[in-house]
Amino acid sequence: MTQQLDHAFAALSDPTRRAILARLAESEATVNVLVAGFHLSQPTISSHIKMLERAGLIDRRRVAQTRPCRLRPEGLKAVGSWIDAYRRFWEGSFDRMDDYLAELTKGEPDASGH
Repeated sequence: MTQQLDHAFAALSDPTRRAILARLAESEATVNVLVAGFHLSQPTISSHIKMLERAGLIDRRRVAQTRPCRLRPEGLKAVGSWIDAYRRFWEGSFDRMDDYLAELTKGEPDASGH
């Protein structure tokens, strides 16, 4: 799992790869379609696709003579689960800070002087 997350975060660190994922969230696309949409060379897009595949964020299947790319939601689910644990931590920290600040300001006049 750790290695998969390492690959996923490395893949997500690049804005072009994030844009490819956003594009694939709309619908499947071949490398040639992605090349046209991103105005990058075919080898550059292929390199990005390979990294996204290695990270488990997309897959490719064979359809006649083409190999369309598609989003793998389960690959993103692992990333989301990892981030969600930290989101809960920070929300809890903010809730505790709110409680602490409320305790500190008990009995103090508000901004209007009341």
